[in-house]
Amino acid sequence: MVKKLLLRMLKGSTSGIPLDEQKEMSFLDHLEELRWHIVKAAAGVLIAMIACSFFVDFIVQKLLLGPLVAVGLKAQVLAPYGIVMLYIQAVLISGLILSMPNTLYWLWKFVAPGLMPNERKYVSGIVGFTSLFFFGGCAFGYFVLVPAALSFFAGFGTQNIALNVAVDRYITFLLALVLGSGLVFELPMVTYFLAKMGVISAEFMRKYRRHSYVVILLIAAFVTPTPDIVTQLLMSSPMFVLYELSIFIVKRVQKNKEKAREKEQEQEDSADSEGDVPQSDDEQW
Repeated sequence: MVKKLLLRMLKGSTSGIPLDEQKEMSFLDHLEELRWHIVKAAAGVLIAMIACSFFVDFIVQKLLLGPLVAVGLKAQVLAPYGIVMLYIQAVLISGLILSMPNTLYWLWKFVAPGLMPNERKYVSGIVGFTSLFFFGGCAFGYFVLVPAALSFFAGFGTQNIALNVAVDRYITFLLALVLGSGLVFELPMVTYFLAKMGVISAEFMRKYRRHSYVVILLIAAFVTPTPDIVTQLLMSSPMFVLYELSIFIVKRVQKNKEKAREKEQEQEDSADSEGDVPQSDDEQW
């Protein structure tokens, strides 16, 4: 199935051309199309960054430094250009996150020639659900993981040691939790496409559920930049739920594929029966 998908991507052009007029594209044509998709995605990121630059003070003071101040910690810069770099990073990060739907849209537009004609009309829905899961994961990381981790570390302060956080390391810590959660929440969409390609099945996921839970714990330990078990368990808990949700999604995909096969079989049988209409005696002579 994966090979068939790749072969279909090497045929046809953009989705704006009718199917009967599509021709096989060369490798350079695909590179040119990919280049324009990247340009359009980058343009979306640039526009989002420009829009976020008008609210950079709110983004830095309330969104980035808000969780740190809420637990009584103080940020500090260790270089003369530290504050300038902080504002640049704030605009860049917020622009990348805000433009994610546009980036995903042009990604799927490039993949669209490899989909079946009846699947291309669902590109907008796929982009919507993918963006929804990503933003949901980012929200979980920002509102749940980050405060829990900061509260855990803030509790280890002593009178002789002032716990001041370097801004650059704090940004790295924040990005790892927020973006890591956003990517982890894409598990249902990943399993959906793997099921569409026939790589996995619901029976396979149920059979290796215990093994998958161990892998989830390892992924949570890798994604979270903190060594505490509390943050890792908070990261892995929604992943367990997403895994069970993925089993349900894969099962639905399998049922839809079976219904499609049965419908095709019925159409073939009806076509065969129409071709086997008995002839009269005069026609036989």
